[in-house]
Amino acid sequence: MKQFIVDVFSDQPFHGNPAAVCILQEWIPDELMMSIARENNLSETAFAVKEGESYHLRWFTPTQEIDGCGHATIGTGFVILNEYEKTDEVTFHTLAGELKVARKGEIYELSFPTYALQEVPVTDEMESVIGARPTKAFMGRDLLCVLEDEQVVRTMNPDDKELLKLPGSLLHVTAPGKEYDCISRSFAPKVGIHEDPVCGSGHCHIVPYWAEALDKAEIKAYQASARGGELYCKQLEGRTLVGGKARMFSKAELLL
Repeated sequence: MKQFIVDVFSDQPFHGNPAAVCILQEWIPDELMMSIARENNLSETAFAVKEGESYHLRWFTPTQEIDGCGHATIGTGFVILNEYEKTDEVTFHTLAGELKVARKGEIYELSFPTYALQEVPVTDEMESVIGARPTKAFMGRDLLCVLEDEQVVRTMNPDDKELLKLPGSLLHVTAPGKEYDCISRSFAPKVGIHEDPVCGSGHCHIVPYWAEALDKAEIKAYQASARGGELYCKQLEGRTLVGGKARMFSKAELLL
């Protein structure tokens, strides 16, 4: 079985978010996919099987299958468009619905459903976990907390046990940036990940907020994890386009 590792949202090695990608001839047992994801110990391992002209795509963290992942979808699109298909767009059928990845020069762009945001009260628990009091908070699939100072976002060091007490699948913390429209970080201990280096699906919460707050449809974002990554995003009606560069890190044969 071939496995590729792609660094997404960067064109440099050891930056962006690494995704493992396995393109299968047919589905293997769920238990085996879970074991491979656990062995890889990356934020996500993606498995895809071609069905007609499109692909069926699934994502696994080291602890569970999940229903949405941006960077691993872009990583899978990168592999298919460079290794398997002579085209510039691929369609995936997933638990998050139909997703498309398109190659536009150096950028690989994912069309992902926008998460509807509902403003919620800022709590003392949010302030305690983050280390500063958010100015606003919103719930979609995940919890989004907005801060005024990008330096707080860059330097925060939340505890996993405290993160587990907050609502939402993930926690995204964001602030306006000096060099970018926004800066953010994403934490996901509920799915077995302390910090997601660059979260594509998280920006389907982050970008809608900043698009409205800044009154602009195109958002250049930076995820300020240790690895770091740049995202080139557009907000449409009901869809968020999340784009970034990508590079192949490795090609391997899994000896199962």
